[in-house]
Amino acid sequence: MVFQVKSIGTIRTPYKDIAPYQPIENDVGEFKVIIDPEYEDGLKELNRFNYIYLIYYIHMVKRRLSMLVIPPWSDGKEIGLFASRSPVRPNPIGVSIVKLLKINKNEIFTSGLDVFDGTPLLDIKPYVKDLDSKEDANYGWIEDMKDKEHLILHIKGIPHEY
Repeated sequence: MVFQVKSIGTIRTPYKDIAPYQPIENDVGEFKVIIDPEYEDGLKELNRFNYIYLIYYIHMVKRRLSMLVIPPWSDGKEIGLFASRSPVRPNPIGVSIVKLLKINKNEIFTSGLDVFDGTPLLDIKPYVKDLDSKEDANYGWIEDMKDKEHLILHIKGIPHEY
């Protein structure tokens, strides 16, 4: 089955060639989402949420799709694509949770994002306390890694010494 989706806006970031692996909340630079004017009314009351999900089309990926991947910093461990956060997907759709700083008309200003400038936006959803935070969530296969704490710093996008 084939589906069609369309962009509802554009994500603007300072990243042209290299972007972080995860959003860095206190990253330097301007991060904003420009919603196409026809969707501006859909932003009503969104400013009442602290965090939002941005769902976007990963348009800059050039790598070949593989169902087995070796995540960075995994010490060579091979896992299934769907057990990873690799941007190389059968459907190149990305999701980021970001802090909503302010909304000005059709522009949403956010904390740091992990996408390239010009990324097409597909959707926005509010991050709802208790609904979107699961206390029993775990680290899956990462639990078995000998350098788990170091890997978690990378997963969280926290700058650190190697």
